[in-house]
Amino acid sequence: MLYAILCYHQEDVVCAWSQEEDDAVMAKLAVIQNRLARQGRLGPVARLMPTTAATTLRKDRDPPLVLDGPFAETKEQLLGFYIVDCASLDEALEIARELGEANPGGSYELRPVALFNPAETPGAGTRITS
Repeated sequence: MLYAILCYHQEDVVCAWSQEEDDAVMAKLAVIQNRLARQGRLGPVARLMPTTAATTLRKDRDPPLVLDGPFAETKEQLLGFYIVDCASLDEALEIARELGEANPGGSYELRPVALFNPAETPGAGTRITS
């Protein structure tokens, strides 16, 4: 089963990291990503730009309303995500725990993925197809 591991953190904390701090966290995460890719279990991974670059489309209005920035005011923002192929939720939680050790603070939300339009993920392991 595919799981999305959604990465939340306080954006002001992450954006305040020095380049060296950011590079160190990304290097630790790369170790885990590379292992999962070699195993054919890693799908797309994305690091999102800050919420200041976001645009929100409020579709509950007629006509829809376009707003600068994120709509929700929260303490933690969605900063990125992983798609991983795991046999169980426990296996996905273990990966999230490893990611958490490499990138302290914040939280990870895990959700099973139901593909609407499945396609093989370029650049990832070939096992990610279901």
